[in-house]
This record gives sequence, C-alpha cells and structure tokens, in this order.
Amino acid sequence: MKRGFDRMDTEGPEIEGLERIDNDIWQVPMGYKSGMRVPGRIYLSDKLFANLEKEAVDQVANVATLPGIQKFSMAMPDAHVGYGFPIGGVAAFDAEEGVISPGGVGFDINCGVRLIRSNLDKSDVDGKVNDLLDSLFKAVPSGVGSKSRIRASESELEAIFTNGSRWAVEQGYGVEADLTHCEGEGCIEGGDPAQVSAKARKRGRPQLGTLGSGNHFLELQYVDEIYDPVAAEAFNLKQGQLTFMVHCGSRGAGHQVCTDHLRNLTRAVEKYKIDLPDKQLACAPAQSEEAQAYFGAMASAANYAWTNRQIIMHHCREVFEQQMNMDADELGLDLVYDVAHNVAKLEEHNVNGGKKQVYVHRKGATRAFPAGHHEVPKAYRDVGQPVLIPGSMGTPSYVLCGKQSAMDVSFGSACHGAGRVMSRSGAKHTFRGEQIQKDLSGQGISVRAAHPSVIAEEAPGVYKSSSEVVDVVDRLGIAGKVAKLMPVGVVKG
Repeated sequence: MKRGFDRMDTEGPEIEGLERIDNDIWQVPMGYKSGMRVPGRIYLSDKLFANLEKEAVDQVANVATLPGIQKFSMAMPDAHVGYGFPIGGVAAFDAEEGVISPGGVGFDINCGVRLIRSNLDKSDVDGKVNDLLDSLFKAVPSGVGSKSRIRASESELEAIFTNGSRWAVEQGYGVEADLTHCEGEGCIEGGDPAQVSAKARKRGRPQLGTLGSGNHFLELQYVDEIYDPVAAEAFNLKQGQLTFMVHCGSRGAGHQVCTDHLRNLTRAVEKYKIDLPDKQLACAPAQSEEAQAYFGAMASAANYAWTNRQIIMHHCREVFEQQMNMDADELGLDLVYDVAHNVAKLEEHNVNGGKKQVYVHRKGATRAFPAGHHEVPKAYRDVGQPVLIPGSMGTPSYVLCGKQSAMDVSFGSACHGAGRVMSRSGAKHTFRGEQIQKDLSGQGISVRAAHPSVIAEEAPGVYKSSSEVVDVVDRLGIAGKVAKLMPVGVVKG
C-alpha cells in the first residue's frame, strides 16, 4: 500500500467529497464510498489538514462499511495511513451484531505510555543526565530483537497473559499503587493463553523488560507549564518537576498474535460472507469463535505489554536510586498513569439515547474517560482520567485529562501522539542521525540509541506538531490540557 507520508504540503490536499462541518471537524459523508453504514469523522485543525492523506480518508470510509459500526468511523488529529484502519482510528461495534477486527488494533498490541513523577526538580539532575541515560540504556535492552535478563517459564507466561501487571508486582517488580494508577489496573479481562501460538510464546519469552525498536523510548522530562492547576495537583505534578516517560508495547509476542489471527480472520470473512472494500479489514462477527479467539489472544498480548512496561519501570527506578544515591521514598518515583494505544475493549456507551455494549477499537488512540467514571482511579475521579500524549524526541509531551464530551464525540477516546508525516525510509534519506543528535544536544537534550539510523527515523521533523494535535482535542472538549513536559534526555529503541 502506498504510505503517502513523504508529502509535506503547505496547502490542504484536494479530497473530493470531504465536508467541513465545524472548526476542527471534517465529515466523510456516507456517499463517499459505496456500502458505508455510518459517516466518517476526522478531527483536524487547518494546519494539520495540510498533511491529511487521501488514503487515510479512504480508510476511514472503508471502516464505516463494517457490520455493526456505531455512530461514526473516526480519526484523531494525529491520524495517518495504517494497516486497514488508519493509525489514529477509533470505531465501536455492537457487541452482538458487530465485528472484531485486528486491523482496528494493529500489530503492536497495547503499545502504550506510562508517566512517572518524582520528588526531584530538573536542577537536581544538572550534570547527571548523561550518566542516567547511559545506565538506563544498559538496564533496559533496546533495538530490534533485544532480549531481557528475564526468561519467563511456560507457567509464568500463562500468568502474564492472564493477569498482566499484577504478575510483575507479585514478583517484586513494583508496588500495589502501580496497579491502581494504570488503565484497567494493567489487565484486560478475558486473556486466553490457549489462543496464543507456540511461536508467539517463543518470541515473547525472552523479551520481558525490553524496549524494542521504532518509536519506542524512555524519556527524562520536566514539567514546563501547568494549564490546569486543580488536575495537576490531583496528578501530583508541579512546575519544574522531573518526570519520566516509558513508551513501548507487546514486542514480538503481540506482533505474532496479530499475524496468526489475521490468517484465521481472513478465512472467516469468506465463511461469514462479509463484503470488505479492503482485505486488510479482515474480521468476524463479534460473538463468533474466530473473533473471540482473537480477542482472547489480543487481551493476552495487551497484558504482556502492561507487564513489560511494569518491569521496565522497575529497572528504571533502580537506576535512579543508584545514580542519584537516594532511596525510593526520597525519589518519590510514583506512577501517574499508564494508557494503552492499540487495543479493542468491551465497554458500555450511550448510543442513540440508550446504553449499549460495544467493542471499541482504538488504534493509535488513547482512552479519555471523564470525571466521575467508575474506571477512573479514585485519586483522579474528581478531575478525569490522565491522558498521556508523547512528543517526538525534541518536542513537548502533554498530560491531559478526559472530559465528558469525549463520551459523546469519540466513545471516550483521544489522540495518542504526534503522528508521522514521513516514512522511515524517507526519514533516513532526509536526515542524518548524528546531525540530529548534535542538534538536540545543542538544545540541551541528550539522546542514546542502538544506532544513528534510529535517530534519523525518529527525527522531530518526521512528525506532526504534538502541540497542534493536543490543541485540537482540547478545543473539542475531548481531553483538557493539564501540563506540558519538555525532554532533557531520551533513550530510543
């Protein structure tokens, strides 16, 4: 499939049939493509519209043809072309009459972000950032095929696939509070290890506690600006404070789960006579054996990813204790929150005036539940769920909180990052990793990576503006800005 990333237009693309219905809201009408069951909605500012790919609009329309889809096929402001669904895509399907589709989750199941706050001020690490990064780089294996010091047994893998982060905490990799400050307490119910192939297990066994490659990172940051003092206080964030962010997913296990079940669901499309505009939308009726088998395997991979991030956080805490010569209580490295990007979840939402069970697919999108929602941790229930939006190495990351409008506008979903505007191959032809590293160093940002090409692939210039993306969901009332975080040191996969 043509990716379309390398276009850097200054004027908006010509996309016939796309309608602007309000500031930051574009509609893909049902007449855009034959078979659409609902309209499409794309949330974009004028500036972000300049890099909208027609292929991404086509994918929004394709998703709208799937059986049982509710209200809209949606794309967040960081959207770009993906496998089947656009990255940044959100769609909800009736739990009885709809479908489940791996394309709506992606290959890196539960790629996600967790934010750790500290009792430290940015000034406390002056002159120590390089030593911290070197130690983090050693403590958390990164790069393609990276392997961990942990070798999970078969029984341990089964427990991880079923229980997620709780397994890690019970093994001493963290504390109970880490679970309460994590989406779903670090677990999706329904993980079914029996649906995870021997090959996926083999790939996952040596990779717990590893960062992987691509856009995954560890980032040392500080709170640069507070927008919502009440929410910031609830999240225990303050101006100048040192924070730490982890971004990674389910590694080879999740990729293999997606690969395995795509084959099964491709066959299911013929079995159930589902008419698809794109074979990458392979799916099956939600209650079918094939769909439930995928869901059980997907939940298992999501639980693996939460375990992975939990172990990584534990190793990072150890590094901080050693490098700062401080104990855990002094450092105060508490988990603010952990959010998943690439998952499908069974949730209850208001649809057409009534409550309905739906499978919400969030692919490159983040849950954003509002104040008062029972799934928001008690400590945050008065302000809403933390929503974490990472930047792109040299650019800001943001902490937001979910708002009530998200439940009406996007099934409680927000954006997940900046969104690429250039392919990895295009980035390597355009940028030199060594020069990017030097430029960032000049801005006071140190970078470590497995190879210079990784830095080139992830150069800030290959992404949309994280600030522009966040401003859209803030204006729409999907998630409100709480704090801006600026990087001081980055470890790339």
